[in-house]
Amino acid sequence: MIDGVMIHTQWEALPADPIDTITLYLGAERQRAYYTYLLSAHPKRIIFNPGAENDELEQLAQAAGIQTLQACTLVMLRTNQY
Repeated sequence: MIDGVMIHTQWEALPADPIDTITLYLGAERQRAYYTYLLSAHPKRIIFNPGAENDELEQLAQAAGIQTLQACTLVMLRTNQY
């Protein structure tokens, strides 16, 4: 735990509640290990932050009906576009 926040070091079961948004900061070359987990979460959207752009995962997500954005989550939050 850090400052009262649990830090998970292993895969967690997907929550029962729907996931609205997954925001990625991880570079494309390291994302491949997470494809199945990310797509099986069936989020409404995935945000690819600068440096995390990934055409392959973006195409897979769109084929699964998941909206994708290449954007900066922090800017979106700051400008009320999130």
